[in-house]
Amino acid sequence: MVNSGQSTTNAAEVFEQVHGSAPEGVWAAPGRVNLIGEHTDYNDGFVLPFALEQSTYVAASRRDDDRLDIRSLQADAVGSIALSELEPDNVEGWLRYVAGTVWALREAGHDVRGLSLVVDGHVPLGSGLSSSHSLECAVALAATGVYGIDVPRTELARIVQRSENDFVGAPTGILDQTASLLCTDGHVLFYDCRSGEAEQVPLDAPALGVRLLVINTRVQHALDDGAYGERRSQCEQACREIGVPALRDVTLDGLDEALGKISDEVVRRRARHVVTEDARVLQTVEALRAGDLTTAGQLMNGSHASLRDDYEVSCDELDVAADSAQRAGALGARMTGGGFGGSAIALVPEDLLDAVSAAVRDAFAAADFKEPEFLVARPAAGARRES
Repeated sequence: MVNSGQSTTNAAEVFEQVHGSAPEGVWAAPGRVNLIGEHTDYNDGFVLPFALEQSTYVAASRRDDDRLDIRSLQADAVGSIALSELEPDNVEGWLRYVAGTVWALREAGHDVRGLSLVVDGHVPLGSGLSSSHSLECAVALAATGVYGIDVPRTELARIVQRSENDFVGAPTGILDQTASLLCTDGHVLFYDCRSGEAEQVPLDAPALGVRLLVINTRVQHALDDGAYGERRSQCEQACREIGVPALRDVTLDGLDEALGKISDEVVRRRARHVVTEDARVLQTVEALRAGDLTTAGQLMNGSHASLRDDYEVSCDELDVAADSAQRAGALGARMTGGGFGGSAIALVPEDLLDAVSAAVRDAFAAADFKEPEFLVARPAAGARRES
C-alpha cells in the first residue's frame, strides 16, 4: 500500500545549480482523479473530479534571449527552442507539453517570452491521473507568474486545452486542466463543462469512514493514438443525427427517442453512455450532499459497466480491478480517466481497505497481469504558487 503524502520538490535547488541563481518562483499543479463523469466533458456535460496531492512542480525565471530552456528531474533530456520556432509538430516527446503551453499562451495574446524551466513531476506517468495536464498547468502558472500576467483560471484551462488539442495533437476535453486549476482541498469539483459553473462539493473521506483507493493497473495509455478521437467523432455523428448541439442536450426521458434516430449501433451505444453518465454525475452529487455513499458507490459501478460495454474504453486489467474491488466489499469501483489503461478508483470502507487491496492484487496475479500499484488518495488543493 502506498499512502499519498504531499509531494515535495527540490526543483529550486536544481535550478540554482544549473543556472547559477535562484528561480523567480516555483509553481505546482496536481494530477487528478475523476470520481465520476467520464467522456462527458467534450460533450458539454458534467464532471466530478478531485485533485491529488501528487503534483508537478516547475521552477522558473525569465530569460532575455527569447528561448525556452527546459529541464526535467525525471527525464534525461534538456530542451532548448526559440520562441519563433514554436509550431505544432516541431517539438517531440514530453517537451511538446511544455512548448505547447507557451505557444498557446502566446497565441492567446499573452506576452510570454523567454523562460528557464526546471520540471519535477510526481504524478505517475501513463496512469490515467493526468500527468500531462498537471505539467501543462504548472507551466502555464509559471509562465504567467514570472511575467506578471493575470489570467483567470477558467481562461487558463481553455488555453491549456488548446495546447493539448492543437499543439500536442490529443483531442482532449476540458476536464483535466479544469480539475488541476480549480479543485480545492477536501472537495470534489462539480463542473458544468458548458456553462463553466463550478461548485465545490465536500468529500471528507476519513470523516465518513471511507477511503478513495486508486488502483494503477500499470497499463500505459495515451490519448493521442486515435481511439480517443474516434470516440469524439462518434459523439459528433450522434449529435448530427439526433439534431442537438451536444449530447448534453439529450435527457434520460428522451433517450430512447434520440437513440432511435441514430443509424449505427456502435454510435448509438456511445451516445447512450454519455447521456446516462451525465445523469449519474448529477445523481452522485445529490448522493454526496445527502451523505449517501452507498448510492454513490452503486453509481460508480454503473459508470464502469457503461464505459466497458457502451463506450468500450476499458481493458481487461481495469475490468479485473473494478470487479475484484466490488466483490471484496468496495461500495463502488470504476475505471477513471480516458481509459485504454491507466487507473481505477474504488470507494472503500476504511476497515476493508487492506482486504480490497489484497483481493485486487490476488486477482491480478491470477490473471498473470503486472502487479498493480495502490494509492490512498484524498481530495487536495489545486494549482498554486509554492514559493
